[in-house]
Amino acid sequence: MSTAPIEILQQYWGYDRFRPLQEDIIQSVLDGKDTLALLPTGGGKSICFQVPALAREGICIVVSPLIALMKDQVENLRKRGILAEAIYSGMRKSDIDRILDNCIYGKTKFLYLSPERLTTEIARVRISRMPVNLLAVDEAHCISQWGYDFRPPYLDIASIRELLPEQVPVLALTATATPEVVRDIQEKLEFPEPNVLQKSFSRSNLSYSVLYEEGKDQKLVDIFRRVKGSGIVYVRNRRKTKEAAMLLRRHGISADYYHAGLTSEERSQKQEAWMSGKCRVMACTNAFGMGIDKPDVRAVAHLELPDSLEAYFQEAGRAGRDGEKAYAVLLYQSQDGQRLLKQFEQAFPPLEEVRRVYRALGSYFQLAVGSGEGESFDFDIVTFTQNFQLNIFTTYSALRILEQSGWIALTEAVFIPSRLQIIVGKEVLYDYQLRHAKLDKLLKVILRTYQGAFQYPIKLREGQLANFLNITRDQLQQMLRKLHQDEIVDYQEQKDMPQVLFLKERVDADNLLIDHQLHNFRKNRQYERIQQAITYAETPVCRSRQLLAYFGETDSEKCGICDVCTGRTKADLSTEDYEKYKTKIEQLLRREPLSLKALMESFPPRREEQVLKALEYLLDEGFIDQTEDRLHWNA
Repeated sequence: MSTAPIEILQQYWGYDRFRPLQEDIIQSVLDGKDTLALLPTGGGKSICFQVPALAREGICIVVSPLIALMKDQVENLRKRGILAEAIYSGMRKSDIDRILDNCIYGKTKFLYLSPERLTTEIARVRISRMPVNLLAVDEAHCISQWGYDFRPPYLDIASIRELLPEQVPVLALTATATPEVVRDIQEKLEFPEPNVLQKSFSRSNLSYSVLYEEGKDQKLVDIFRRVKGSGIVYVRNRRKTKEAAMLLRRHGISADYYHAGLTSEERSQKQEAWMSGKCRVMACTNAFGMGIDKPDVRAVAHLELPDSLEAYFQEAGRAGRDGEKAYAVLLYQSQDGQRLLKQFEQAFPPLEEVRRVYRALGSYFQLAVGSGEGESFDFDIVTFTQNFQLNIFTTYSALRILEQSGWIALTEAVFIPSRLQIIVGKEVLYDYQLRHAKLDKLLKVILRTYQGAFQYPIKLREGQLANFLNITRDQLQQMLRKLHQDEIVDYQEQKDMPQVLFLKERVDADNLLIDHQLHNFRKNRQYERIQQAITYAETPVCRSRQLLAYFGETDSEKCGICDVCTGRTKADLSTEDYEKYKTKIEQLLRREPLSLKALMESFPPRREEQVLKALEYLLDEGFIDQTEDRLHWNA
């Protein structure tokens, strides 16, 4: 028996109406159609698969590459009384086994899986027995090698379709996709026919600005003095997060810093303080922001240019989700573009260096050739590079190449709390307590505080438990390890580390196969993305129009509120003249491709410099292509 989507929205989320396009996407899924939904950051993507899944009997499988986001969504669903589970790297096989069984025999409504876990044999066998009603693919741009965050395990998602009941639709969702990526997603997920539901990427309340500043620090302070309310400052490395936060604090602005190297407890505390308004501005790397829905962010500032417009658009788009006026500011210097190109060269080390890192991985984890497939390991890149005397940036780049070539998968730091289960009967436990007085008190506290320790693994709050017993955390862990060693309990220590998962069995590094053609294709695509990001920063044309054109919306109006439209950044060519020349050039080139000389003859000689400047912008923005000696208008 199905329930109306609006009733589900009201029952579980308390909203009276859907956001624009959500209802159309939900109806398309309920009609059994494979659907690609393009919604900008903050557009409410999760509602689009959660509501139709709840409207039908059965379970929804959600594929997501972001562990933190999966855990947040599972927690939010559980708070609403909806049964949800997540499986990702670093979990014990017994926990995975229990979760998959609950998905077959229990009442679980949502199963979140990382893509590399989706296609394991254990998952495939169990999925084939589940009453699946929807397959949702989040961050669907990861399936495309045209995209900025390609992940090979995404290519295997389509193979799961043969295990599902007939007519189970696929819903792919993303906030950032160029036209090439849109086509690629549908092809790779085997849509029987194109079906794209897209909300315009336009954000009429968000003012984009690129400010050329030699003194970025002072300008950053000025921004948050002028713009009241919550804010985010994005930088490229961990050290700069602390520097930016300290700078703002020195000028009386409440600020903190956030990056993936902090402990889970530190990250949670800082995020909560920012979400609740106790901390006003968060200086961070791109590790901050995924899955965070804070609608009243008034300003997002970038101290450095990201390496793609997809990344910039997604990060800047965290401002103004409440529809009120907000600002996305990129602070730019002439050398920033060159610095990005230099980092690009370092990001593609020679393949011999990639083999060296792969060989070191095998030694680090003591994996024999022919073993390791499907195994995951805690991974501290700092310790790893120190042990093998490797450059940390080159190593990270090599790991990314290994990941994009399908050899390994890397995850962000994942916090898995301590778990404990008593694995002996009550009589054996009582006898053990009599013989071990020092451990007796600990076991009594566990039995009184945690229900079900005999039946299933319980989550331990180690800090709280140590405080109650008036001992240090280290002392508590030693006692728990002793209980585990004596086979009284099964104790799994908490984890808060990134993971490396071997997707294939280890081979000798000399036999490591990397497709040179695909490697060069991805390298060239990354170079193009960097050039397009630099063009955005250095071309004084309406910022919103540039961004929208990049994502395929080539007929948008001027925003009227960016630095170019308001005259803060002076162009050599006025916006009005640019529009006039663009219109005439489009008319001429739609009629027929022309040489540059023939095109210029259509304008007065005194306008040559301005027409050439307009042509430069049109080429940079992708409106015009040049082949041999002819200029073509892109339809």
